[in-house]
Amino acid sequence: MEIKSGKITIRPITTNDAGHLTKWLSDPAVLEYFEGRDQPFTMERVLETYFMKEEGLSRYIFMSDEKPIGYIQTYTVEDEANTFGLDQFIGEIEYWNKGIGTLLINTMVNYLVTQKSANRIIMDPHTSNKRALRCYEKCGFKKVKFLPKHELHEGEYRDCWLIELLIEH
Repeated sequence: MEIKSGKITIRPITTNDAGHLTKWLSDPAVLEYFEGRDQPFTMERVLETYFMKEEGLSRYIFMSDEKPIGYIQTYTVEDEANTFGLDQFIGEIEYWNKGIGTLLINTMVNYLVTQKSANRIIMDPHTSNKRALRCYEKCGFKKVKFLPKHELHEGEYRDCWLIELLIEH
């Protein structure tokens, strides 16, 4: 399965992508927003974390003009029919602030709605990640619940927003 939209291609992750993930997940600029700068990944940790099968979890690499630039995963939300969650990051920082995130999210939302019959899509970004929140709001996501001290990040529990996109069929 491969999803294309404009210059973005989303494809399932393979073990050949471990080097990209290791590079991205050891970059302090990326880790500031995803996983934490105190948690750089080694190749071994990438292989243990991103290549284990988990029920309801699908992992992808996304590319711009055929160059791998980031990671996105979808997961089913237990006890909520047709609800999916998303987590993602752009690993190549020179692609930040270029509209790639908006294109990526809109592409994945379209896939989840048309191919997986999603009724609701959720994310839980840190309240401090203003750039990500702007992107998600441009894609139609709405803040629905403040989640105080929701995620351990760099040794502190960080506040997050539960955001959602409701799909009307």
